[in-house]
Amino acid sequence: MKDLLDVLTPDQAARKLIENINLTPGLLEEVPLEEALGRIVGEDILSPEDLPGFSRSTMDGYAVQAQDTFGASEGIPGYLTVVGEVLMGEQAATKIGPGQTVKIATGGMLPPGADAVLMLEYTQEISPEMLEIVKGVGPGENTVRRGEDVEEGQVLIKRGSKLRPQDLGALSGLGITQVKVFPRPKVAVISTGDELVPPQANPGPGQIRDINSPAIGAQVKEEGGIPLYLGIVKDDYNSLKEKIQAALGQADLVVISGGSSVGTRDVTLDVIEELGNPGVLVHGVAVRPGKPTILGSVGGKAVFGLPGHPVSAMIIFDIFVSPVIRRLTGLLEDLRGHGRRVVWAKLSRNMASAAGREDHLRVALVEKEGEIWAEPILGKSGLITTMVKAHGTVKIPAVKEGLLAGELVEVILF
Repeated sequence: MKDLLDVLTPDQAARKLIENINLTPGLLEEVPLEEALGRIVGEDILSPEDLPGFSRSTMDGYAVQAQDTFGASEGIPGYLTVVGEVLMGEQAATKIGPGQTVKIATGGMLPPGADAVLMLEYTQEISPEMLEIVKGVGPGENTVRRGEDVEEGQVLIKRGSKLRPQDLGALSGLGITQVKVFPRPKVAVISTGDELVPPQANPGPGQIRDINSPAIGAQVKEEGGIPLYLGIVKDDYNSLKEKIQAALGQADLVVISGGSSVGTRDVTLDVIEELGNPGVLVHGVAVRPGKPTILGSVGGKAVFGLPGHPVSAMIIFDIFVSPVIRRLTGLLEDLRGHGRRVVWAKLSRNMASAAGREDHLRVALVEKEGEIWAEPILGKSGLITTMVKAHGTVKIPAVKEGLLAGELVEVILF
């Protein structure tokens, strides 16, 4: 058994991992638009047509030739001949000539010959055929030209992009109802420990309910993966080996919580080492919480041994597992990227950190006198409620020995 930790920096550990695992996403699959939210586009999506498909008005008013309105004002109004009206959802058939105008509503099709729309509030009907105008407009004003949103053949969404609600709206507007996306990676989730029982069980003396499987499974879902809950395994070498072998047969990567520290009952390290080449790549990372982390590779698949303490497990998941899942979904990004929203806030108190170790603080965001402050949530890594109270984390780089009260910090939001 390897009983000593060879501690690496997080960057060193990440590089060692990615050099030894397969990060190629699976074969593309086609999904209906209503199921595509959050999926990663597998190929550039080109616009099959212009959007909008016709030039139209963005205001209620009158379609005009802009040059006919130049110089018009309340003191010196202009006059145009009304020759028709554009009805919504219909072809604009009446062609506008010099000195002529057509009434139009927002979204109406711009008639031939018109190049602008004069807003209704700057007009007054003198008679059904005569319009007084008190303001001029420039060419293109209050209109959207054909293809102004996107032109036929233009790349609308690039390969490797995550589909958002606005993306689905644009695709719908172009008549695209099926999208080719990368498959969602399957992630095996295993908890280890003789003391663990399922959440629905009543714990006996010395037993605790499994916190890590539901929490880690939810993190998998947030990153676009599919969690495969493989249950609780006792601290037994053969049982864990059998479970991990089964996991490797059905999942794209494996996440095990517990059994990563140095101890007589921690067997995860030995099992990963035996299952395949290269086996264990990293045992120990200069990060708090989560120093006794295991990063391994079996058959090109990443195998993660996370600490058993819930806080440590979730933070190490964010640092190492999340980027791998995102890459396997087809998302193009740096593997040390956190992929989440951030806010900037002032730290509410001094926080010390050991040089050479990357610290991840749990913080809650509070507003004081119009400013956002990050208040550290202190507590041991076995206390899950410290994560519940927190809104995100603040990273203290290994090159710093702490942060000062009032210092502006980046908060990575949960």
